[in-house]
Amino acid sequence: MKQKTVLASNSPLKEGCPQDRVSFFDTPNRSILEINGITIKPFPILKLPYNPKLKERAKTLRQARNLPEVLFWKQVTKGGFHKIDFDRQRVIGNYIVDFYIKQLGLVIEIDGTSHIGKEEYDNAREIFLLSLNLKIYRITVGDILNNMTKTLTELEGYIIKNYNTSKH
Repeated sequence: MKQKTVLASNSPLKEGCPQDRVSFFDTPNRSILEINGITIKPFPILKLPYNPKLKERAKTLRQARNLPEVLFWKQVTKGGFHKIDFDRQRVIGNYIVDFYIKQLGLVIEIDGTSHIGKEEYDNAREIFLLSLNLKIYRITVGDILNNMTKTLTELEGYIIKNYNTSKH
């Protein structure tokens, strides 16, 4: 990936991003995807802000072995979910998202008790991600722990509803 650095005065500074610079990584475009025989149109966001100072923190979070994230990851890694490529603990701007699908510009967040009391922070983060034209899909910890099949089926439905080529 080719890295570019630009001035970024409006980025939130919650997780230690340098105030004067944010890097952007170009994301390669991917081919058409298919879920259950339905063609899914890629919607990659080709230039996302990236704070390189958060790279080590994201790595630490990946190694933390958060049970719901690990269980979800085991289902979707290595193309296990319709051959769609997922990133885990991806840095976007000054934030680290749980999962990211580059081909779709889709952030997947697993919501649990760690979000209690952080509503203002989560709201600012969501506004920032939406400002990049990313879509956000939320999954509860309970859904992952109690019914993974339903969780994955609902994710399929969300992707089909929002990225179905017959609707574009």
